[in-house]
Amino acid sequence: MTEEITGEETWLSQEAFDRLSKELETLQGPGRADIAEKIDAAREEGDLKENGGYHAAREEQAKIEARIRQLEHLLRHATVGGTSGDLSTASPGTVITATVAGREMRFLLGSREIAGEDTEIDVFSEASPLGAAVNGTKVGESTSYEAPNGKSIAVTVDKVEAFG
Repeated sequence: MTEEITGEETWLSQEAFDRLSKELETLQGPGRADIAEKIDAAREEGDLKENGGYHAAREEQAKIEARIRQLEHLLRHATVGGTSGDLSTASPGTVITATVAGREMRFLLGSREIAGEDTEIDVFSEASPLGAAVNGTKVGESTSYEAPNGKSIAVTVDKVEAFG
């Protein structure tokens, strides 16, 4: 679920922004306090070189700090709001049904953070080859993108829906 930290803005619904803000607040407060207690308790056990509990707690601390940095960056560079309301054009925060290389696909254009963990829908970033190709494309229009193997992949946007 991790999202690469880039300089690009990410579209988030207000619900996703609020959910991620709450997660950040929890990690910065109780999350950090809990892990500090685990590290202190493990230190009390003695020799740190062979102390599995200490090393596991430090690893957990590193993961929490990485997630905090990721969330801070994401929230700082987020564009928050509803979709444009124009469901004739693919845009961040919309669900796209498209024919990709002759096969129908349905996916969210945006960030995995928008969808949350409870959704089964595929997510493609606006920066991904497919996402960049369809972003701004009107329903019924065709476009293409270059696959990693150098082949051109044809895409037709069939339908655009609001997410959520």
